[in-house]
Amino acid sequence: MVTSLDWIKKYVPGLSCTDQEYFDKMTMSGTKVEGWKRLDHNLEKIVVGRVEEITKHPDADHLLVCKVNIGSEMLQICTSAANLKVGDVVPVCTDGGRVAGGHDGGPMLENGIKIKAGKMRGVDSQGMMCGIEELGSSRNLYPEAPENGIYVFPKDKEPELGSDAVEALGMHDTVFDYEITSNRVDCYSMIGIAREAAATFDKPFTPPVVTVKENPAVKTADLIKVTIEAPDLCSRYIARVCTDVKIAPSPEWMQKCLRNSGIRPINNLVDITNYVMLEYGQPMHAYDYDTLAGAEIRVRRAKDGETFTTLDDQERKLDHDVLMICDGEKEVGLAGIMGGENSMITDHVKTVLFEAATFDGTNIRKSSKRIGLRTDASGIFEKGLDPRNAEEAINRACQLMVELGCGTPAEGMVDVKQPIPDLRRIKFEPEKINAYLGTDLSAEEMLTIFRKEQLGYDEETKEIVVPSFRQDLKQMCDMAEEVARFHGYDNIPSTLPKSSSTRGGITPMMRLQNKAAEIMLSYGYSQSETFSFESPKVFDTLRLPQDAPERKAIRISNPLGDDFSIMRTMTLNGLLTSLGTNFARRNKDVKLYEIGKVYLPKGELPITDYPDEHYMLSFGFYGDGDFFTLKGALEDVLDAEGLKKKRVYNADAKRPYLHPGRQANVFYEDELIGFLGEVHPDVAKTYGITDRVYVAVVNLAKILAKASFAHHYSGIANYPSMSRDISMLVPKNVTAGEIEAVIEQRGGKILESYRLFDIYEGAQVGLGFKSMAYSLTFRHKDRTLEAEEVDKAMKKILNGLKDLGIELRA
Repeated sequence: MVTSLDWIKKYVPGLSCTDQEYFDKMTMSGTKVEGWKRLDHNLEKIVVGRVEEITKHPDADHLLVCKVNIGSEMLQICTSAANLKVGDVVPVCTDGGRVAGGHDGGPMLENGIKIKAGKMRGVDSQGMMCGIEELGSSRNLYPEAPENGIYVFPKDKEPELGSDAVEALGMHDTVFDYEITSNRVDCYSMIGIAREAAATFDKPFTPPVVTVKENPAVKTADLIKVTIEAPDLCSRYIARVCTDVKIAPSPEWMQKCLRNSGIRPINNLVDITNYVMLEYGQPMHAYDYDTLAGAEIRVRRAKDGETFTTLDDQERKLDHDVLMICDGEKEVGLAGIMGGENSMITDHVKTVLFEAATFDGTNIRKSSKRIGLRTDASGIFEKGLDPRNAEEAINRACQLMVELGCGTPAEGMVDVKQPIPDLRRIKFEPEKINAYLGTDLSAEEMLTIFRKEQLGYDEETKEIVVPSFRQDLKQMCDMAEEVARFHGYDNIPSTLPKSSSTRGGITPMMRLQNKAAEIMLSYGYSQSETFSFESPKVFDTLRLPQDAPERKAIRISNPLGDDFSIMRTMTLNGLLTSLGTNFARRNKDVKLYEIGKVYLPKGELPITDYPDEHYMLSFGFYGDGDFFTLKGALEDVLDAEGLKKKRVYNADAKRPYLHPGRQANVFYEDELIGFLGEVHPDVAKTYGITDRVYVAVVNLAKILAKASFAHHYSGIANYPSMSRDISMLVPKNVTAGEIEAVIEQRGGKILESYRLFDIYEGAQVGLGFKSMAYSLTFRHKDRTLEAEEVDKAMKKILNGLKDLGIELRA
């Protein structure tokens, strides 16, 4: 946002400060100034002169010798400019003066160029007549200036000879460039910045008093009908009609305001719409009323594939989400972006229709991006405008039409709108504001600050009434910021925090995750991170049946694409995708793990409540290792996470994405906490992996519910242990977990530990059997064991094993 300081002073007449003071105070009060520029920087001793005589230089064909009257004296000046004629009034830099640079298209110089009297090819030259570039400006802002020539004042705007030419050109001004955050839409206007300046410098704020002198014989409602067919994209549309329009240049004061804000003056009608846009931050558009078929305006969505030619003579292809302004027969504008070539204002316009509307900011931003056309208007609309601003702005435009003598407003307006929300109210709690800031200000001091900002206060309800232009003020902490801004951040004393101290630390879940990551790293696994968004096609890839609970996934309303359209219900796809990528790049023996969330709906879809989010530990590898390598890593993870009791591995997992004979569900205290196994070869090939792949997944939330991180000290045993080894002939369908469950249950309190130390399958044990050998250790903590006690415990264990069809080997 760029503002002219002279323009700001129109609304803050008491403002008197240096440019540096303005920069510092505005920045400290929250309206950050990025920088500033004096338009008259390096412009010294430049006056108005009139060319009285032109002759050729005697020794240079490309030079002219001019007699220039500057009021107090006649100067002789040599020039190469070919655009001059006798009687032209021009800016003249006299002896000892300075210009900004820019001569013959050259750059502006930091210290400008000092002009001295001298000789040019033997002829005295007592100064320099200036082009607009040499004055630090450009033909874009002064379109009447010639290219590479001397600037000539228009005949109807010739200043007095000898007067300050820089003043005549409106360049004794400073422009400030602000960094405005998107929540302060009100500051994208001169009035908004002026309001901030008035509060910052504690000066009266005097915005324009808008009154419109209307023609009661002509009513706007009789001239135009407005229909909004897309109220979700246009919450308000105001139309006013002005008759007896006369196109002419705008007055110099308006041209100065526009130029110094970086906008080129065109004519009075266009300049009024640009002026109001800068003044109020409300983009407006003017249509030639006589080109509007049916005396009608319709606001509708475009049709897919529809084309429209904009004012810049470019044909734009549209879609259903682009908002159009149409008359009774055709399209006349892209809402909030640019008007159409078919309704453009020409010098022959007699009646004009002004448009001031409130369009949906998000839609304007997306439409502007899709069609490749971003304008000053769309840049403002996309930030979201105050719907009350449109009425004030369109009335201001009609007021200027009268003041400039270029049109007569018809009586009234056509205003089609959705209900405008009531003004927001915030409970005034001065004690909370002081607590936020560490200050000791009275309620009245705070209210004084709020009044400076044009905020209201309801004495009866003790509420701050927030004007509609302050969309950023929503709660008490916002009000505390307002107090801090205008009380002065440097006036807030430094104080120690008043809150009670807290003990640092990590949550139990974080501790669980850290421990799991530590174990994974110790086994040589590398961490991976994958998207929580997936494609529904994942379920088919993993061969899940149609009624699988994992298919009950939450759909994303605005997905990045079909491949990222649901929230994942399992982490296996991301892990296998990462392993597949590494396999395709010929990386050998890759081990990966991920700690990430799955998102499970609590009820039926679509969801009406937040989903359950569970952290899962997933890890897998291909290359060196097998099922038992994977199981060993999982066992260490569960041990480290405090699961002290027996884990049961059920081989009857029936997971379709795993090898049918090499998979197991993991149970702890009869609850399923995860699974592990070899990936089904067909599934592995789908991910581009031809080696065997092993994966394990455990639910960290379930582990946390059962984990115990308590450490208990056990002293060194004082009494000796006794050991027994048993070698068994075991049916092939009996698992080690079932055997160990019997050993634990029947071993009694004297059983200290047990260990499987041998397993064999082959011809020596017969078909359908396997040989397994365990070593059991017994110890009594209070005395020496008797052999009879151990024999009794062993007998119970062996009897239990017989129930499983197990026999002792000789």
